[in-house]
Amino acid sequence: MTEADAIERARELLGPPTVRDPAMGALGAALLAAVSALMMAGAVIVGPGFEVDRSSADAMRGFD
Repeated sequence: MTEADAIERARELLGPPTVRDPAMGALGAALLAAVSALMMAGAVIVGPGFEVDRSSADAMRGFD
């Protein structure tokens, strides 16, 4: 790379910054909030009365 190429590259880097679309970040945050809400609702619905029978769970894995 010659000195002139290096100066041209530096000028390109010093130019105005590219603007990113903030909608993708908002969409990602909304997706995370929706998944969290669904998981929390599932825990509330299933949580209090949910019980695992250890003998059947162990039998399914092959531990007798």
